[in-house]
Amino acid sequence: MNLPQKVIMFGGKGGVGKTTTSAASALHFSSLGEKTLILSTDPVLSLSDMFEKKIGDKETLIAENLYAVELSSDEVLRRWKEKFGDEVYEVLSSFAQVDYDIIDYIGGAPGIDEEFMLDYILELADKGEYDRIVWDTAPAGHTMRLLNMPVQFIEHLDAAARVYMSMKDSMDKLQRAAGIKRSRRSIFDIIDSWKELAEEIAGFLRDGEKVGFAGVTIPEALGIYQIERIISDFDAYGLKTGHIIINGVIQEADCEFHRARMQMQKGYIERIRQNYGSIAQIIEIPLFHYEI
Repeated sequence: MNLPQKVIMFGGKGGVGKTTTSAASALHFSSLGEKTLILSTDPVLSLSDMFEKKIGDKETLIAENLYAVELSSDEVLRRWKEKFGDEVYEVLSSFAQVDYDIIDYIGGAPGIDEEFMLDYILELADKGEYDRIVWDTAPAGHTMRLLNMPVQFIEHLDAAARVYMSMKDSMDKLQRAAGIKRSRRSIFDIIDSWKELAEEIAGFLRDGEKVGFAGVTIPEALGIYQIERIISDFDAYGLKTGHIIINGVIQEADCEFHRARMQMQKGYIERIRQNYGSIAQIIEIPLFHYEI
């Protein structure tokens, strides 16, 4: 595969071989001497099973030039607290008497883990520690929600600012009455910084020179329908599909069953080639009679 981008996303419906193909690609890049990280954001963490080694939340050496990490929501929350917890607490405690545990509650708000999961990937790309980052994404629905999160996050922050403004006068009076010290930073400072981060993440994901997408499917109806929808959704988002991997292709038919399946697959493969052959590299992976 010709994959010039630093970050390569592998996506598709569940069970089509995203983890297998992303792991094989990561091994390929590392064998070329490129320092490679394979990163999974799938809630069903399977890289440990794939490489037969405990991986978890920390970047773990798998082989020469190859590292892996399974990023969980708990680890994302820990990183968020480490990066933003103190400033959020400073602002919250300036207008209410709250314990530091309030940060755990804020960190559990909808969208926080997804947004700062993307922040982590952006940081990895910007640091330059790895030549390649192979991103084994969650099944299609989870991934689209993740990609839409920067825009939704900005909308939520705008709403939070409006609510804060409507309450600001009352809170100022309560602060003065209670003798609570005013924070050096306002909640608007935090909202503005998070909006800038969300905009930076959205721009990063749409940058075709930095981020590439390889769609993975199987030559069956549901797999084809879903990969077509994913490609359409990604295109509307601004993320172009550079490769489509068709997994489990029968190449030799030695019985009636295989002949029928092979004929069925040919129709779906031709459909993909006709619809996307001019914009993406189509790769067929054979169905092997043994485990990979």
